[in-house]
Amino acid sequence: MSAKPKVAVYKFSSCDGCQLQLLNLEDELIDLAGIVELAYFLEARRQTLPGPYDVGIVEGSVTTLEEAERIQHIRRDCKFLLTIGTCATAGGVQALRNFADVQEYAAAVYAHPEYLKTLATSTPMSAHVKVDLELWGCPVNKYQLLEVIASLVQQRRPALPQYSVCLECKRRGTTCVIVANGIPCLGPITRAGCGAICPAYARGCYGCFGPLPTAEFEAFNPILKATERRPGEGLRLLRTISPAAPGFEKAAKLIAFEETKHA
Repeated sequence: MSAKPKVAVYKFSSCDGCQLQLLNLEDELIDLAGIVELAYFLEARRQTLPGPYDVGIVEGSVTTLEEAERIQHIRRDCKFLLTIGTCATAGGVQALRNFADVQEYAAAVYAHPEYLKTLATSTPMSAHVKVDLELWGCPVNKYQLLEVIASLVQQRRPALPQYSVCLECKRRGTTCVIVANGIPCLGPITRAGCGAICPAYARGCYGCFGPLPTAEFEAFNPILKATERRPGEGLRLLRTISPAAPGFEKAAKLIAFEETKHA
């Protein structure tokens, strides 16, 4: 990698929140611009420099045929591909279409759905190309994003949390919402990074930062079911923010199977 690597930032189907986290690095942004060349970043500058690029940062999911083709070109243009945010790593909220009929959804929202060109599913970038590193979150933690970029420049492994949201709750002194209030919460099976914001306000974790790789999903499912306040709440929780994340997808299928079996 060159002394000042060229970085390209791309947007797919998303809300822009994750790439904006780069611009939210108010105190660190000038220093960051001094060590990398933001060669392609339409959210931040009009000038673009031609590839190839040392690092490609991708936000958003693949929801159209054009996007499926575009990510192939980006992968060829970038030596290292980093996907950021729940949309890029797990399909995002728009992956709710994966469990329904997208044409039915379109007909309910648009006056002329026949003009839409969309895929039946919303999928993460890893379903289409080789991804070198995934950074989870909705949005991503801006300091984790800075850490990944710094680690690439310094040619070292990034120091990212390898524990669940529960530890962040303990550090904040937040009472466990599952134990104390019987609230459904994905904290025990979700990777840390958000600072346990929702439990701090007596809300269960929605799993924005994706499944913890070491989580025991089968062991956690009965706990999730036991805290349901209405039928199907646990299944909906697993399928809300990161529905296409492998761990959550597996846990949701197990719950759906059990519910079908006992229906």
